[in-house]
Amino acid sequence: MTKMRMLEGIRVLDLTNVLSGPFASLHLALLGAEVIKIENPKDGDLARKLGIVPEYNKQLMGTSFLAQNSNKKSVTLNTKSAEGKEIFKKLVKDSDVVIENFRPGVMDRLGLGYKVLSELNPKLVYCAISGFGQTGPDSMKPAYDQIIQGLSGEMAVNGDERLNPLRTGFPVCDTVGGMNAAFAVMAALFHRARTGEGQFIDVALLDSIMPLMGWVAANLLIGGKQPVVMGNDNFTAAPSGTFKTQDGYINIAANKQEQWEAVCDVLEVPELKVDPRFQERDTRKKNRKALTPLLEAKLTTRGTDEWVELLNAKDVPSGAILGLEAALRQPQVKHRNVLQKVKVDGIGEIEVFGLTALFDKCSGDVAAPPPKLGEHNAEILARIGLGADELSALKSKGVI
Repeated sequence: MTKMRMLEGIRVLDLTNVLSGPFASLHLALLGAEVIKIENPKDGDLARKLGIVPEYNKQLMGTSFLAQNSNKKSVTLNTKSAEGKEIFKKLVKDSDVVIENFRPGVMDRLGLGYKVLSELNPKLVYCAISGFGQTGPDSMKPAYDQIIQGLSGEMAVNGDERLNPLRTGFPVCDTVGGMNAAFAVMAALFHRARTGEGQFIDVALLDSIMPLMGWVAANLLIGGKQPVVMGNDNFTAAPSGTFKTQDGYINIAANKQEQWEAVCDVLEVPELKVDPRFQERDTRKKNRKALTPLLEAKLTTRGTDEWVELLNAKDVPSGAILGLEAALRQPQVKHRNVLQKVKVDGIGEIEVFGLTALFDKCSGDVAAPPPKLGEHNAEILARIGLGADELSALKSKGVI
């Protein structure tokens, strides 16, 4: 028996580009919502041309686009044209969600803002994603992920005394903003199921990233302590961070007193347990620079994998530091079905991320490849009564 899909029957009109919005709608699509990408007729989502493989970019199927758009459908529509606006409004009447990540005010200027659309469909959930939110002194400023990383304080807490500020190695603000938007849409749909009401959701990338720094921010807001950049060390405990081994590096997180004592036993350095610099948690943290070389003197006598096995056996969390390819291919990731395969016409079989929350009663699989630009025009626009002749005429006008 085929498992029910969690959001089966929910229709999403997705006007978003590049990452934050597409990442939000991807999660809705993986949960079974019908996500219809509304793209400009010329070249669609900008991500179609953003990627490391030039030939895919020329096909408007860049790797950046392929990564975020499985299970979606594509309709091309010039929403600046009168015909395009009317088509979009007709689609809204039978939809549940609209997601956009334009700068504030763009949809209002098009005559397609929330006020207009909610009059057509009072149950509509409308989610607007932007860098700074819909209101406020910075709301109209342009924003990319790296700008938000800098303004959020996130870059300032990375690195160490040699390399700071330091950007996170992937667009974390865009990604977290998209996840926040997906969470908000789900909450709004739950509210609608109980009350029948749609609503407007205002998601800002700046707001979205800040709670992820909760512990660091709490130390400042509650404890009055400015953050100290510590590189690969964890400020909450010692030894907790990255250490040299014979053949590379290891992460060790001895956050509890008994774990610290187990580290001393495994490394055969019992004298460190009674050293007054290291006996208590807070004194160990203050003396971590003295502790690290003493531990590395032992750790560099064996390889990472051997130490990982020995430490984990004593309930001390530890692990190798993997390159991306090794991380993606590790047995646990395969067991969890984190990566799934899908066949894309003209490109072949690719691997993309599936839903990483596993439900025992609902599926969340990658069921369809990222769509070609305008691939679903006929299917979707037939629902509002447009036949082949009308589509041909709209195409000649540049509306689709």
